[in-house]
Amino acid sequence: MSAYTDLVRLLNDEAVAAVVGKPTLKQRGDKAYWYAARRVGSQMRFFYIGEDSEKIRARIDRIEELHATAKERRATRSRLVRLLRAEGMTPTDRATGSILSAMADAGTFRLGGTIVGTNAFRLYEGELGVRLPLGGMANTGDIDIAQFEKLSVALEDQVDPSLAETFSALKFDPLPGFEPGRTWRWKQGGSGQLVEFLTPAFGQETIRDLPALGVSAQALNYLNFLIADPIHAAAVYRAGVLVQVPRPERYAIHKLIIANRRRDGAGSLRASKDREQAAFLIEALSEDRPDELAEAYEDALSRGPRWRERIAASLKRLPETAGRLKALI
Repeated sequence: MSAYTDLVRLLNDEAVAAVVGKPTLKQRGDKAYWYAARRVGSQMRFFYIGEDSEKIRARIDRIEELHATAKERRATRSRLVRLLRAEGMTPTDRATGSILSAMADAGTFRLGGTIVGTNAFRLYEGELGVRLPLGGMANTGDIDIAQFEKLSVALEDQVDPSLAETFSALKFDPLPGFEPGRTWRWKQGGSGQLVEFLTPAFGQETIRDLPALGVSAQALNYLNFLIADPIHAAAVYRAGVLVQVPRPERYAIHKLIIANRRRDGAGSLRASKDREQAAFLIEALSEDRPDELAEAYEDALSRGPRWRERIAASLKRLPETAGRLKALI
């Protein structure tokens, strides 16, 4: 866990140092955001760094030092990745790692893209200091990326190069969607790997646009709970890739909800996988992070009868997990 924490810290250092320009703070409502301002041609462009926080301010204060130590930092990251592999942490496979790395380079995660689904679950190994279970619970061929629509509009920054160009270089083809000209899924020839974009819905589940990422997205209810206040994570690939994932306690409770709303039935393989992941994380979190887990559980229960019904239906199939959650509140 110490090596993993150090890797995430160094990747965050790199993320601030890599955005070239004069650091500039912009106030938007009750929040403030850091940008790097630089002239591109005859115009000033503002490149998003992140929401204002003590950690980001500390990195900006050290930005000259971060620029000067880039080579040394990369060597340390490579050493940490080797150490994590040697200690048995599950590495990100080559196909997934190359895609995540390309999306990170384009700015996907810097601009608020959050990995959801099983690829996020696999990244909790370092965050929680647990061994991933063997078998289908941690297997996936899909990469799901979610972003809030309002954030995507408010940032006034975009990925570069476009994700369409990034996917084309990786031999991905756009898949036809419900609405012509609005692409939210890409499939890689040969591997069959699928990348999908999602955004929270608050009612009707339609296709929406995410201007910061330059893609469309399938809107889904309950997703707002999952991706609120995400955290940074490190994919163990090459010298590490900085990505963003949901908080593990929110992921666990969200899995209880969506297991019950699967269109192919609550007894399906996907619903079973959802419940298995929820049970695994709730067992780990109830020991090490009970307060965070209790807060997420109470938050979900407070959101209305449909939320409570879906959670209760999943917990009916998971009596041990239900007992752990009941003991928290």
